[in-house]
Amino acid sequence: MKEKSSIFFLLAITAVIASFVVSCSGRLAEAGKLNLEETPLQTVDDMFAVRTQNGKVNMRMEAKVMEHYEKDTCSIDYFPKGLAVYGYTEEGLLETIIVSDAASHHVSRKREGTETWSAYGNVIIQNIIKQETMETDTLYWDQSTSEIFTDSYIKMYSPKGFMQGYGMRSDDHAKNAILHRPFNGYGRVVEDTTAVLIDSVNFIGPFPKK
Repeated sequence: MKEKSSIFFLLAITAVIASFVVSCSGRLAEAGKLNLEETPLQTVDDMFAVRTQNGKVNMRMEAKVMEHYEKDTCSIDYFPKGLAVYGYTEEGLLETIIVSDAASHHVSRKREGTETWSAYGNVIIQNIIKQETMETDTLYWDQSTSEIFTDSYIKMYSPKGFMQGYGMRSDDHAKNAILHRPFNGYGRVVEDTTAVLIDSVNFIGPFPKK
């Protein structure tokens, strides 16, 4: 009886060890299939970043989620829940707001200093001071040239009228936006020369009576 019990005991231990080995090997196989280029190395919630120039805030960025990826050719920051960018003048006034449903930031490993931002999905570009608003589906920002551009369909609203077209180029504060291939736009021929445009974002003090 003791010999049979010992045999059963050894068989039970062998079965447990075999099960453990199979389980571990299965997990190792799953780990081996993991594609590190498709897996974020870092995830940041409620991201907040500030860029300064000459000791003053030049730009501010906010996002609900940022995912960081590393690839052979570049590193990527991905913003799956949208990105908001705020640009400021040298005097510290809020000048530009850019928001989108999603965005990405690519830093090239092959060409040092090459960085490209892409925003897509309901992209809205506002120049607060000029009171201009542009809407498009995709927008690119080249940091090396301080230029924003798109080849997609774009609409522009301003106190001077409405324009639409395909393609746009501007500085990254949207101060000199030029639409390419415009069509079916209109302008306000007669303007009230006594009208006062108010920057309600940066304005400090009482508003004039209507």
